[in-house]
Amino acid sequence: MGGGTCRIQSQMADASLLSTSHWGARQAYSGTMSLKYQTEAVNRDGSTGTSAVRDGIAVAVSSPLNPDRDVSATNPEQLLALAWATCLNATARTVVENKHRTSVRVEVELHDANPGPGYEFHVDAYLSVEGADAAETERALAAAHARCPVSKLLSSAATVRVHAESYQGA
Repeated sequence: MGGGTCRIQSQMADASLLSTSHWGARQAYSGTMSLKYQTEAVNRDGSTGTSAVRDGIAVAVSSPLNPDRDVSATNPEQLLALAWATCLNATARTVVENKHRTSVRVEVELHDANPGPGYEFHVDAYLSVEGADAAETERALAAAHARCPVSKLLSSAATVRVHAESYQGA
């Protein structure tokens, strides 16, 4: 994608919210919770340049498919992995009531879309809970995945999976 503007609105609640779809039409979201947080990220450079959060961080971006890419820059795959790992682990910590250390790692792969044009992500999240057996970890994963806002966005995708694993803390 070239020099167009990509706007992402992120809300951290099931709230009565307005967001702009990729076609520019306003869509109303209804819910029973009040707005807890809102942010906006803007990219005007496509896959090479800068993406920024309004009144916040700006990050260099570079396509992983570009052989001349800036390896110090980030990309959508890495940002998706960071977002889900952070959100799912924060939710898991809440689920286990901070009584155990938890760890989440997320792997994101870019594949040719099948079927269709373009690309698609294949995403796997792995949750581990210190001192928990396999069944306890599975229960924590199910509860965290059901509550995590990023999981809610991703859960209907056929190329997204979650897994429990033994704790690998550092």
